[in-house]
Amino acid sequence: MSAVRDRVPEGRYGRAPRGRYGRSADQAKDRTLRVLGTVLGGLLVVALGVGGWWYMSANDVSGQVVTFRVVSDTRVDAHLEVVKDAGQSAVCTLRSQSADQTEVGRKDVTVSGPGTRVEADVTIRTTARGTTAELLSCKAAGGR
Repeated sequence: MSAVRDRVPEGRYGRAPRGRYGRSADQAKDRTLRVLGTVLGGLLVVALGVGGWWYMSANDVSGQVVTFRVVSDTRVDAHLEVVKDAGQSAVCTLRSQSADQTEVGRKDVTVSGPGTRVEADVTIRTTARGTTAELLSCKAAGGR
């Protein structure tokens, strides 16, 4: 690089003004942007870690609809499996939708039992023929 610079007549293209520590203004800006990017990236990683920890600690109950069966135009039966702490009760919200995805039934059910994995059969009453049984949420009974 210095060989090429030596062959260019002095002053032809000018030289970048030097700032503190002998760096050009462009080098100083690049360094500032690198430091800023590193700090913001670190803060993003910390924020994602804290958010993930909070989410995992707050959701100590989970569940899933294992099977469902459309019994009639006014009834859908679902088999629910809930994972929770032993001795804890959970409140789960299920819904049924029609073929056009209109909600036709919703039910909150309390699931309790001595074990950590509890199964329950739930009947959802519907206003029209339901085609699905979907678990919307499960949370610990009494808050959180």
